Amino acid sequence: MDMAIVGITALVPPEIVYASGNIPVDINNFVPRSGVVPRDKLCAWTALWRDLTLMGQIKLDKLVVVAGGDCNNALVDGEKIELSGIDTHYFTYPFDGDPDVMRREIDKLIDFLGGEVDETFFQRVSGLKKAAAQVDSDRSSGLVKSPDAFEIMVSGSDLSGSLEGYRKMIDSVIKESVECDFRLALLGTPPIYDGFHGFLDSLSLHIVYDEMPYEFLRMGGDTLKNISESYAGYSFARNITHRIKLLKSELKQRGVDGIIHFHQFACHHKLEDPILREALCAEGYPFITIEADLPSKTPQQTRLRIEAFKERMGDL
Repeated sequence: MDMAIVGITALVPPEIVYASGNIPVDINNFVPRSGVVPRDKLCAWTALWRDLTLMGQIKLDKLVVVAGGDCNNALVDGEKIELSGIDTHYFTYPFDGDPDVMRREIDKLIDFLGGEVDETFFQRVSGLKKAAAQVDSDRSSGLVKSPDAFEIMVSGSDLSGSLEGYRKMIDSVIKESVECDFRLALLGTPPIYDGFHGFLDSLSLHIVYDEMPYEFLRMGGDTLKNISESYAGYSFARNITHRIKLLKSELKQRGVDGIIHFHQFACHHKLEDPILREALCAEGYPFITIEADLPSKTPQQTRLRIEAFKERMGDL
């Protein structure tokens, strides 16, 4: 099999891409530091990875678009890339979490990627995800800074495009005692604002739970059956009640003091904000919603809102 660079537009099982002899590249991770303004857009995330790919700043041999579940804006921007001549496949999550449907999607993905898999890669990827999950656990225990852990976690979607490179990233994380005023959860889309975790860290606000990046790490398995069953539970593609149940468990387990819900302008997930707010405020969590559009450093207005949110938590 010829090795191909396979772009992924949302969570696509990296186990399958590596096992098929190819290299996954999460093209979302180019967006926050891109410095490019999209030519036309609904969501800046999808429009920017589209433009970066069409301009040749992201070089791909194949593209896998998550067309159902998670990111719904990706479909048309993915089609524009397909029309440019890049071989494109559309991957769909089952809304009801049916593992048999998920297995059929994974089998179609394998066919697109060459038709064969080396299942020894499943164990290698699983081991790396467990090591990355330990970094997440250490952050929750106050032993790793939030920005350092976030880089490991958000890179878990494609394992940094290199199993060896990802291992080095994990091994380079420094353990140190982290003091903070409040422990926060960051729900929703990973922030399009470059350095957002560092800004929160400067306010002594320690993120102990990154919802979507944690999903990257908790999905997996060592057989096709286990992988299918695991990814069928991907919370961003499931019914909101499934997601809320998982959130309540993680928030309690991690001792969260407050919640930031980060969502993207023109993303269907923003419509979930009042549902999440009602469900989680009822559990006693202070809650703030941040809506973003284009990539940048954290805007001054957002900084002021978060500083006021911290003051409000202090008054509770």
